[in-house]
Amino acid sequence: MTEEDLILITGLKNGDRKIFERIFRAYYSELCGYSLRFVLDPLIAEEIVQDLFCKMWIRREDLVITTSLKSYLYKAAGNHSLNHIRHLEIQRKYVDFVGFEVDEVSGGNHYESDAELSEQVSKAIMQLPEKRREIFQLSRFEGLKYHEIADKLGINVKTVETQMTRALDFLRHYLREFIPTILLIINSMWIK
Repeated sequence: MTEEDLILITGLKNGDRKIFERIFRAYYSELCGYSLRFVLDPLIAEEIVQDLFCKMWIRREDLVITTSLKSYLYKAAGNHSLNHIRHLEIQRKYVDFVGFEVDEVSGGNHYESDAELSEQVSKAIMQLPEKRREIFQLSRFEGLKYHEIADKLGINVKTVETQMTRALDFLRHYLREFIPTILLIINSMWIK
């Protein structure tokens, strides 16, 4: 860590706005370029870097920087970018599980707790016919691919596909009123 880094980090931790602005101006563009390598969208890359700087300012007193400032910022930008990608993956898995986007849902009940929602999801899954439920659980909870399920159960891959389609259709219908609550929970997990 250079003497310049020590001055900038100390100034930042002490709430010196001019130092913060100096750091921002020095690194903003190159961090956006770095984030862009992960997310492949310039606007999202800019949002990620802006969010990084906002969080850095808010948590400035608690920052622990043991490397160069540049290394710290690049590592943080990479982590923020990966978090964004993970969030997209969670959303994709949600859509795969439920089988439709939020725009398809209108209205809905809001439930008080994760436990109540979990109970409703479990009830829906338990209403599936036994073999269909087993296939669904192997796919969604154990992460097996269709051909792996077919091998494990000694059935045709087409049978697995058909049973999964029917299971998702049923769950989509059964859980339609719970979708807003599921989205609130997913969003609250992302915000933390």
